[in-house]
Amino acid sequence: MEAIASLQHLKPSLLHHHPPQKNQSKNFTTNFSLANVAEIPPSETPSPSASLQSPPFNPFSNSNLSSFQDFTELNSLAAVKMKHAQIIKLSKKSASGDKIQSLILSYLEFQDFHSAALLFVMDFAQNYLYWNYFLDEFKSFRGDLREILEVFDELYKKGVNFDSRNLALLLKICSNSMDLWLGVEVHAYLIKKGLDLDVHIKCALMNFYGRCWGAESANKAFYEASPDHDESLLWNEAILVNLRNEKWVQGVQFFGEMKHSFLKTNSFVVAKVLQACAKLGAVDQGKQIHGYVIRNSLDSKMLICNSLINMYMKCNEPELARMVFDSMEDRDLSSWNSMIGGYGSLGYLNEACRLFGDMEGSNIRPDIITWNCLLSGHFVCGLNQEVLSILRKMQIAGYKPNSGSISSALQAISELGFLSFRKEIHCFVIRNDLDYDLHVGTSLLDMYVKNDDLTSARTVFDNMKSRNIIAWNCVISGYVFRGLFEEAHNLLDQMEEDGHRPDLVTYNILVSGYSVSGCIKEALAMISQIKISGLTPNVVSWTALISGCTQNGYYKDAIKYFIEMQKEGIKPNSTTLSSLLRACAGLSLLQKGKEVHCNSIKNAFLQDVFVNTALIDMYSKCGSLKSAYEVFQTIQNKTLASWNSMIGGFAMYSLGKDAISLFQEIQCGNIRPDAITFTALLSGCRNSGLISEGWKYFDSMKMDHGIMPTIEHYSCMVDLLGKAGYLDEAWDLIQKMPMEPDATVWGAFLSSCRIYKNLELGEIAAEELFKLEPRNAANYVLLMNLYSVLNRWKDVDRIRELMEVNCVKVGHVWSWILINQTVHIFSAVGKAHPDEGEIHFELYHLISEMKNLGYVPATERVYQNIDIMEKEKMLLSHTEKLAITYGLIHTKDSSPIRVIKNTRTCSDCHTVAKYISLLRRRDIFLKDGLRFHHFSEGKCSCNDFW
Repeated sequence: MEAIASLQHLKPSLLHHHPPQKNQSKNFTTNFSLANVAEIPPSETPSPSASLQSPPFNPFSNSNLSSFQDFTELNSLAAVKMKHAQIIKLSKKSASGDKIQSLILSYLEFQDFHSAALLFVMDFAQNYLYWNYFLDEFKSFRGDLREILEVFDELYKKGVNFDSRNLALLLKICSNSMDLWLGVEVHAYLIKKGLDLDVHIKCALMNFYGRCWGAESANKAFYEASPDHDESLLWNEAILVNLRNEKWVQGVQFFGEMKHSFLKTNSFVVAKVLQACAKLGAVDQGKQIHGYVIRNSLDSKMLICNSLINMYMKCNEPELARMVFDSMEDRDLSSWNSMIGGYGSLGYLNEACRLFGDMEGSNIRPDIITWNCLLSGHFVCGLNQEVLSILRKMQIAGYKPNSGSISSALQAISELGFLSFRKEIHCFVIRNDLDYDLHVGTSLLDMYVKNDDLTSARTVFDNMKSRNIIAWNCVISGYVFRGLFEEAHNLLDQMEEDGHRPDLVTYNILVSGYSVSGCIKEALAMISQIKISGLTPNVVSWTALISGCTQNGYYKDAIKYFIEMQKEGIKPNSTTLSSLLRACAGLSLLQKGKEVHCNSIKNAFLQDVFVNTALIDMYSKCGSLKSAYEVFQTIQNKTLASWNSMIGGFAMYSLGKDAISLFQEIQCGNIRPDAITFTALLSGCRNSGLISEGWKYFDSMKMDHGIMPTIEHYSCMVDLLGKAGYLDEAWDLIQKMPMEPDATVWGAFLSSCRIYKNLELGEIAAEELFKLEPRNAANYVLLMNLYSVLNRWKDVDRIRELMEVNCVKVGHVWSWILINQTVHIFSAVGKAHPDEGEIHFELYHLISEMKNLGYVPATERVYQNIDIMEKEKMLLSHTEKLAITYGLIHTKDSSPIRVIKNTRTCSDCHTVAKYISLLRRRDIFLKDGLRFHHFSEGKCSCNDFW
C-alpha cells in the first residue's frame, strides 16, 4: 500500500471534477495483468515499435460483433447488469470475447463508463491494439478518459499490484487525457520501484512527456535510457515523438544518428521522416534517406514511395518524383494525387493535366481530391478563368464540389472580380449547405473584401455560425483598408468579447492600414500596442510601417524606423529592403542606397525581383544610371517591372534612343508590354525630342498591343509636341482626347506656350489650370513668366494680386548637395549658407572664365522689371549654381557632383553647368523635378531639349 501511496490523493481531485454515477456496479474483482501498451493514441496509426499490425476492423463495432444480436433486447442499464451476472455464472468457455465486447458496448450505450472500463481492463488489457479501438468507442459515447483512471485507483485499493506493463497503460491514459501531474507521479513511482528500466515503459514515458510536456522532456527520457534496451524501439519512439511535436530538424537528426548506429527501422518511421524533409525543404537529406530505402529493399512499400513523391515535389524536384512514380509496380490513388498536386503547385500544369488523362488508362478513377489538385494548381499559377472551367468539367463528370473545390473557385473569382460569378457561387454554397464550413465562409468573406464589397462581406460574417481568428482578421482588414478605423476598432472590441484574442496578424493589419493612410503616429502606436499585449513586432510589422512612410513621401521617417527595426534585432526581408530603396530614391540618397544594396547582398536578396527593380529605380533617381544598368544586366529572369524600370531610367536621363532599344528587346522576347511600359517609352521620346518615334509608339498602343492610351500617355504627347514648337498639333490633340484633359496636360501645354511666347493659347491653358488647381502657385508663376517675357508688367501685377486674393503662396525654391554624409541646403529665402562668401568668390571667378569663352548671362530669364545689372546678380543667386560651386570646392577633382533641385532649372543655370563641366573637367548630375541632366565636357544629356 505504501509503495503506491503517491497515487492515492489523486482520486478525490478526480471525483471533484468528474463524479461517477451512483448506480455503477463495483462488484468486480479478479486477478489480471496489463499488456504492453504502445504509445500511439487510438485514432493514430499503430506504433512502428510494436510487432503487431492493426486489425482491419474495429472489434468493438456493432457490425463486427457476432453476438451483439443477443444484447439488442437490453433496453435498460439494469437489464445489462442482469445479462452480465448471467455471463459470470456461466463457464469461462461460454463467456466468449464477442459477448464481453458486446457487454462493454452496452455499458457504453447506457453511459455506465465505469463498468465498461473495468470490464475492459479485466478482459482485454493484454492486447494493446484493442485499447485503440476501445478508447475510440469510449470517447464516441462522450466518456471522460479520467474515469478509466478511476478504475486504476479502485483496483489499487482492492490490493492489485501494478507492474511495469500496467503502468505503461496508465501512462497511455494520462497522455490521452493530458493529465500532466499524474503522469509525473507515475514516473516517480517507476523510478522508486526500479521499474523504469523496461523498454516499453521508456516508450510510454517518452510518449507521455512528448504529448504533455514537449519534445525536450521526451528527449531527456530517451537519453536516460539504459544502453541494454532494445535500442531500435527507443530510437523509433524518439523520432516519432519529435516529429509529432513539429521538431522536424531534431527528428531527422535522430534518424541520421540511428542509421549511423546500424539500427533498422520500419517503413512507417521512414515515411514520417520523409514528410519532415518535405516540411524543411531538405532535399539532400531526403536523397540520403532514399538511398537507405533502396539499400534496405523498402522501395516496394507504397507508403514510402508516396512519401518520396511528396518530399521531392515539396523540394521542387519534380523529375525525381516522377522517377519514383514510374518505378512503382503498384500505385494507389494517393500516388496519382501526389504527382498531380505536386505538378500543379510547381506550375507544371501540362504535366498535371497529362497525368490526369493517363489515370483512365491505368484503371484509376480520379476522386474529388484529384480534381481539387487541378483547381488549386491552376489558381496558384494565376489561371483563374481555367479554375472556373475545370470546376464546370468536374460537375459534368459527376463530381459534386466540396469545400476545397469551392474555396479554390472563390479565390479565383476574388482575383477576377466578376460580380455575377460572385453571386452565383455564393448561391451554390448556400444551396449545398457549404456556408457552414468555416474555410468556405472565410473564403467567401475574403472574396467580398478583396472586391471592395463590405456590405456583402459583413452579411457573410454576421451569418457565420462559428468564426476563427482568420475570419475576424479578414473582415477587420476590409474596414481598415477603406480607412474606416472606428468601425475596425469596434470589430476589435467585439472580437475580444467573442473570446478571440487579437494576434500579431490583427495588429499588423492595423499597422499597415494606418501607414498606407498616412497616419504614421497611429501606426507607430499600434507597434507599441503589440508590445503591451505581450507579443513581439515582427518583420511584417516594421515593414508595414516603413512601406506606409515611403508611399506617403515620409522618406526620412522610413529610414529612421528601419534603424529602429535593426536595433530591435529584426532581420529585414525583401519587401523591407524594397521599401527602403524607394525611400532612398525619393531623397536621392545614393550612399544610403548603396548601403541597402550591400544589405541585400548580405541577406541573399539579389535574385529577388522586387529588390532588383527597386535597385534599378534607386540608382536611376540618385544619379547613377550606370549602376542601375549594371543591376539590370545581372537579373537572370527579367520581369516586365524590371524592363519598365530600366526604360524609365533611360527616359529620366533623356536617353530616348536607349529606351527605344530596350523596348525593341521586349518585343523580341515573350514579355508583353503594358500601359506603364508605354508611359516610360513616351517619356523617353518626350525628353529627347523624338517626335516621329513618339507618334509611332503612341499610335501602336491601341493598334498593335490593344492598350487604350490613358491621360498619362496623352500628357507625354502634348508635352513632346509643345516643347518641339508644334503648338497647333498639341492643341488639336487636346481637343481630340477621349477624356477631359487634367492639370498635367494643361500644365505641359502652358509651359510650351511660355517657351514660344504664345499668349493666346497660354491664357486658355492658364484659365483651365486655375479651375482645376486654384491653389497651385506653379500655374500662376508660369503665366506671370509668359507676361514678363512679353513685357506685360501690368498683367504680371494683376496675376500677383489674384494670388493674394486666393491666398496662394509661392513655395520655397531650394537645391542641395550631399558631401561627407552631410546635406548642404541652398535656399532662395531664409538663412544663408555659412560658407556663402567663399561660394560667391569662387562663382565670380567661374563666371569670368566663362565670359572669356563666350558665355552671355540669359537675363531675359529674370522675370522682374529691373535693370540688367540687377538681373545678372539675381542669376548668380540661383540655388543650383551655389550648390554646384560648393561641390567644386569641397569634393575631389575626379568625383562627380550631384545636385538635387525641387523645381525646373532655368536656361542660364543649364548653360553655366555646361561651362563648368568643361572648365573643371567634372561630371555634373543635376536633378530638377523628375529628370536628370548629365553635364560632361560642355554638353548635356538632354541635348538642350527640356
